[in-house]
Amino acid sequence: MRRAAALGAAFVLLPGAALAHAAERMVILTLPTGWYILGAAVAVALTAALALVSGRLPAFTARQLWQRRVIVPRPVASWIAALVWGALVVTGLLGSRDPMANPLPLLVWTVMWVALTLACVIFGDLWRGIDPWTGPVRSARRLLGRSGGIGLARLGYLPAVLFYLAFAWFEIVSLHPADPAVLARVVAGYWLVVFVLAVAEGEDWLERGEAFTVYFGFISKIAPLWHETDGSTVRRFAGLPGAQVLRMAPLPATAIAFVTLVLAGVTFDGLSESFWWLARIGINPLEFPGRSAVTGVNTAGLLALWALTGATILAALALGLRLAGAPLARFGALAGPVMLSFLPIAAGYHVAHYFIALLTQGQYVLAALNDPLHRDWALLGLPEHWVSFGFLSDAHSVHAIWAVQFAVILGAHVLAVVLSMRLSATQVRLSGGAHVPVTVLMVLYTVLGLWLLSTPTGA
Repeated sequence: MRRAAALGAAFVLLPGAALAHAAERMVILTLPTGWYILGAAVAVALTAALALVSGRLPAFTARQLWQRRVIVPRPVASWIAALVWGALVVTGLLGSRDPMANPLPLLVWTVMWVALTLACVIFGDLWRGIDPWTGPVRSARRLLGRSGGIGLARLGYLPAVLFYLAFAWFEIVSLHPADPAVLARVVAGYWLVVFVLAVAEGEDWLERGEAFTVYFGFISKIAPLWHETDGSTVRRFAGLPGAQVLRMAPLPATAIAFVTLVLAGVTFDGLSESFWWLARIGINPLEFPGRSAVTGVNTAGLLALWALTGATILAALALGLRLAGAPLARFGALAGPVMLSFLPIAAGYHVAHYFIALLTQGQYVLAALNDPLHRDWALLGLPEHWVSFGFLSDAHSVHAIWAVQFAVILGAHVLAVVLSMRLSATQVRLSGGAHVPVTVLMVLYTVLGLWLLSTPTGA
């Protein structure tokens, strides 16, 4: 009887329930992911220990590769981007209601949110050259004769925080984030609100007030390649990932809120689909009832995780000061710089989390551009049926995908640990033990990130 009960319990606990989700997760569940997670945690911890013992950290130097004149002025590129977004809104309203056939949801959720993030992590802030507001705002202010602002600058990054929170809610919680018509109205409405505020305050306000300008500007700071524009000259630089982070000013409170929100948003995006979360809220992961059944609890979960993320990071910093015997009055001097070291974690998990989406939905992007209005066109010369997900059922391909995700998570957290030590040293001289709370927190983030990528999901 006991043997039968044990066998029954073992059967229930087997990860076969993941058959309800994508094929790649079934293959990942056959891997020794626990050992991967343990190895990554040990590697991050050892990096911190070796850095403390040796007292040596990378110099994070950078060098200029080349310089040239700007080919397309930023206002002109911005006007082109605004017209493109306008055309996409029209396509969303008039084109196919299939989110995998209409270009608007594919370009928002796959090209901008996934591919552009990856590109910015490698090549620097590409969004600055294609944002759809700078050109129209500059033209409108000249036409209206405006030269001042209305005081929005006093709010710091708070508008960007509120905009990003609304965006995260729309992506993770709302009922129809991929519906082309719904998305078209949201995109048009958001563009108009930001345009009006920027015309009233000035185009420089976008650097702190517009969510995507702030987001791409922050995550691009860990790129090994980047460019800087000075008037009509653009210079390309190369350096260790994170070299730009060390040149940033300490983050004010509203920017800290933004960084913690980015961390919480991408974390909850993965957590909300996991069997663990669905079980916590009383949902059978094999019979997911739809977003309408979990809208309220997921809204609360997103906000709670944001609060928990911020409180945990700040508590770790405060505990580090206490262990160092430094007065808590130095907390502000430490929190602003060290919070920058969490940028690699946010960017790294974002890239790893959406990597499979890039490989799959990226194919639909090409298919949608081939026939944007669903009129049996072939603008790119592609056949009607060519999208394939067969690689998600191939063990070798999935192993390679997991290896990439693992390397991204591990590299991001190793970089975060090293940056936290460099940044804290520039403001507050701390003893070795004072780094332990933040290091432990980053080790836990490593474990959490890999667990979210490997745990069964059902939503």
